[in-house]
Amino acid sequence: MTLKCGIVDVGSNTMRLSIYQWEGEKFRLLIHKKEMAGLAGYIQDGTMSSEGIECACGVLKQFQEILKNLNVHDMYVFGTAPLRNITNTEAALDVIRSVTGLDVDVLSGAQEAHYSFVGATSCSDMRGSGLLTDIGGGSTELVSYENGVVTSECSLAIGSLSLHTTYVNGLFPTKAERKSIKERIRQELEFSKDAGIACHHLVGVGGTIRAAAKLCDAQVDGESHRRILLASDVKRLYKMLKTGDRNALQHILKTVPDRIHTVVPGLAILKTICKEYEVETISVSTCGVREGYLLEKVMGGQKK
Repeated sequence: MTLKCGIVDVGSNTMRLSIYQWEGEKFRLLIHKKEMAGLAGYIQDGTMSSEGIECACGVLKQFQEILKNLNVHDMYVFGTAPLRNITNTEAALDVIRSVTGLDVDVLSGAQEAHYSFVGATSCSDMRGSGLLTDIGGGSTELVSYENGVVTSECSLAIGSLSLHTTYVNGLFPTKAERKSIKERIRQELEFSKDAGIACHHLVGVGGTIRAAAKLCDAQVDGESHRRILLASDVKRLYKMLKTGDRNALQHILKTVPDRIHTVVPGLAILKTICKEYEVETISVSTCGVREGYLLEKVMGGQKK
């Protein structure tokens, strides 16, 4: 069986479209498109504004045009933190449905963690015991596993964009703001201390992990193919970028310009997780929540 479909991830910082071709028991990524929608910035007092909902609709219509031009008929959309953590979720979904004709599947934190694990399993060695993290714009998922089976999972109410929005007034956090961010991360990890296990190796999913790899590579030779990071590399990178001086600014703008305001908070989360869980090395997974959703929700549903 050969099937083509689009999977859309409506996140706090980005909205992403991935078009896959399913071939028997395997899939192949054909096209990936990312839009920096910044939906978290449209949320005030727990409510997403009409402008934010319109922004989401506009991006979804763009994605629909792409699929139409490529003659791909099936499009599946799921939402994460920006849609599940607001008080007007149903109203937002109704508007999206009326404007685009699309039904958005809003994932719980546990579901997001689960799909991230399923996706990572498809392209990473998940044998033995270990820990996986998916650092997003509005939430961070932690999954403990043993012999390829999830033993515990949780979603933390912090992400690279939400920390910036909550604690940072400028482009880069000040010393006092970094202290507040650090304390908030520790509080969230304390709430979920039973969700993870101490391990020397971490499987990393999401944009923050990929950005960290690109930034580390750019320091060495400008290439962006690193798949293993040292926790010490992350610590050193954070120390270099946190001040937001001219060198830090240029380094980010040359490598990951779309993450200019979120990379430091994201690295703060990753660095703290490494410290709290005694992590020494980090695998940069090429697959994550979209691939997990494809494998389990879309293709799993068709098989049933």
